[in-house]
Amino acid sequence: MKNKILKLIISGVALSAVVGLTPLEMQANETESTTGAADNRISDVRFRTMEIQGVDIAYREAGDPSKPAIVLLHGFPTSSHMFRELIPQLADKYHVIAPDYPGFGASAMPPVDKFEYSFANFANVVNELLEKKSVEKYAMYLMDYGAPVGFRLFAKYPERVSGFIIQNGNAYDEGLEAFWDPIKTYWADPSTENREQLRGALLTIDATKWQWTHGIPDDKLELVSPDNWHHDQYLLERPGNKDIQLAMFLSYGTNVTEYPNWQALFREHQPPALIVWGKGDYIFPASGAHPYERDLESVEKYILDTGHFALETHLDFISEKIDTFLDKTAG
Repeated sequence: MKNKILKLIISGVALSAVVGLTPLEMQANETESTTGAADNRISDVRFRTMEIQGVDIAYREAGDPSKPAIVLLHGFPTSSHMFRELIPQLADKYHVIAPDYPGFGASAMPPVDKFEYSFANFANVVNELLEKKSVEKYAMYLMDYGAPVGFRLFAKYPERVSGFIIQNGNAYDEGLEAFWDPIKTYWADPSTENREQLRGALLTIDATKWQWTHGIPDDKLELVSPDNWHHDQYLLERPGNKDIQLAMFLSYGTNVTEYPNWQALFREHQPPALIVWGKGDYIFPASGAHPYERDLESVEKYILDTGHFALETHLDFISEKIDTFLDKTAG
């Protein structure tokens, strides 16, 4: 038996020498050539950049550009990294684009005195990226910060939006509960004291871990990789980045004043919506999910037993619902 194994090893090494590959590379190539569509989707994800407003904007892209488009807009304090497992599940049928905002993920982060860090400008950045890529019609997955970015795009070009997937992203006052009280204080009085209180409360490793884990049932906590909060905190700790985040906390107040306008546009244009919402989210509780039904006639809603980052525990459920939803609405 040992002789047979030795012969196989020797023959593998000899063959690899002939073709210029190591045995591990041969194995990888064989695996690649025999795997199915799911692995092909994974290999199709591209990590790209585009210069917009003089800033290198990173984005993930997958799928056939001739197919219906879906734009994935991330929240705080993360990036397109939050969609790393969803993108391959959508890429076989859709053209998927997931940008990182300036100061987030792999995008450049000019200092706050050299760039306008605001939700209005983030919407401008995403819009320019889509226009340069000739994406004229798209659905949007909106999560956390992605909601005001996406709703601003919708307000500017409602005819371009084929539908919304809304995951813990707000457009109604009902969703701004106790978590927001110190941030509302900052909106009313952007003093150094109020700003520094937010820095100490929301931009630490403990706060970042809490965002990823709070509200998730104990039996599902092991599904959430610690890589998530360590990845995000590493980016938050870059010199100057916390000042960027504090600027965005202040800018969030400008979204609230836009809520009535967005709601009126919902009623006028009636974009279909799929709502998938983690009910354990303390930042955007489920009270923010229900009011969409006041203004939108076509709403499919699921309140899930999870927290802020619902994709960590309900990836397959959400991706299946998105697939069914886009089959009906994307175009």
